[in-house]
Amino acid sequence: MSKKKKDVARSIKTRAEPEKFLCTMDAYETLCCSGYTRLSQNPEIQAAVGKIADLISSMTIHLMSNTDKGDVRIRNELSKKVDITPNKWMTRKTFISAVVRNLLLEGDGNAVVYPETQNGLLMNMIPLRMGAVSYLEDGYGYLIGYEGKYLNPDNLLHFVINPDPDYPWKGTGYKTTLKDVAHNLKQAAATEKGFMESKWKPSIIVKVDGLTEEFASKEGRGKLLKQYIETSEAGEPWMIPADQFEVQEVRPLSLQDIALSESVTLDKKTVAAILGVPAFVVGAGEFDKDEWNNFIKTRIGTICNAIEQELTRKLLLSPDWYFRFNVRSLYAYDIKELAQVGDDQYIRGIMTGNEVRDWIGLSPMEGLDDLIILENYIPRGMIGDQKKLDKGGED
Repeated sequence: MSKKKKDVARSIKTRAEPEKFLCTMDAYETLCCSGYTRLSQNPEIQAAVGKIADLISSMTIHLMSNTDKGDVRIRNELSKKVDITPNKWMTRKTFISAVVRNLLLEGDGNAVVYPETQNGLLMNMIPLRMGAVSYLEDGYGYLIGYEGKYLNPDNLLHFVINPDPDYPWKGTGYKTTLKDVAHNLKQAAATEKGFMESKWKPSIIVKVDGLTEEFASKEGRGKLLKQYIETSEAGEPWMIPADQFEVQEVRPLSLQDIALSESVTLDKKTVAAILGVPAFVVGAGEFDKDEWNNFIKTRIGTICNAIEQELTRKLLLSPDWYFRFNVRSLYAYDIKELAQVGDDQYIRGIMTGNEVRDWIGLSPMEGLDDLIILENYIPRGMIGDQKKLDKGGED
């Protein structure tokens, strides 16, 4: 190789060296994140799914019956089994939480439960591991595969949300839509961590005459700092040579400067919109009563309907019975509003005193089981006995 070509090659190599920092492992680990992260490991998704599962599992499940005078609640061993002890190894709250979590995450829109029966009686309900569940198309219908065996879905409880357009009996979850958002949030967390741990954020810069002999070595610079700048007490003034030192304040870049906070907030709101939860649940926004009540009515109510209808369809024989979650208990009511509504219904003969007490969380009392009406609080059946309604009653 000629001398001219060697000089050109050396020049290219020299110019490229300053750019190598972006390719170093330290810079890569600081600015980039790698590896697969499950949706259940994302804090925002975990918070949203956890809130939905916690709310649905906290509601009581009522066994209702259709009658000519309206729907009434039934209390028997079946209602007790479903509402209190659906599984002998867990409570109702734990059982429903597992079902809802499978619907939203592990089951990708599906949750399968095996109802164990004995002599026609429901003994136990066992949630299946969704990682071992598969589906086999069988004409228009399907079979459910579990650990190498294919079972008839009539003998299982198959809860479904977001039906697949090609296979309506199978649900579709949110893995595809949430994957990119979850990756962005993970990248933002890695960037923030690297930014906060970076050593290139000095609080001050001391401008020193570079021609001094002490500044030429690391030990000399340390000696200068110790001699002129380091102090024994907080707030002690610095004594520095005017001709050799100049101290300047430096304001390093913040997360707001690189617009990281805005992008994270946007991704959090996207997660909230996909999962159907209020934005404040994932840390973006503030609590709003109307937004919360709409969330209970729509998102929570929709998942409850999927569970209610499958329980009714597979567990009940009577055409007049059905299961229902007590969704009203989740609305954001103020105790004053509840008491005011109860008082209005009580004096109009629509609710008994004990029904009002139960509404606001009080125990029943003797003598409050009659319906009363008007301002003098007489029993509803004695309305016609008032003297002012009889002719000549004023005399």
